[in-house]
Amino acid sequence: MIEPLLILAFGILTAAFVTRPFRSGWALTGFEDPRVADLEARRDSKFREIKDTEADLKSGKITREDFDQVNPELRSEAILILEELDRIRADADRRPDENG
Repeated sequence: MIEPLLILAFGILTAAFVTRPFRSGWALTGFEDPRVADLEARRDSKFREIKDTEADLKSGKITREDFDQVNPELRSEAILILEELDRIRADADRRPDENG
């Protein structure tokens, strides 16, 4: 029951992240918070872990039981990373432009 909800939440957060540059009010700047780069690296690593776990299940390296235990944990961790990224970026969007 909870796994479909996690998948849905993960999908929504991913869509929000991917479409962010196309929404109004977003502009590229020369400044990027170092926390963003760290979180993006963690996000990418977590996505690779999720894909690797799915591949391990398909290839028989792990059992369905192990997958069912690990996959929700990985997805929950990914969601937390995406939420933190969104929070930091939203905070940055609310700050006045430093260049005047």
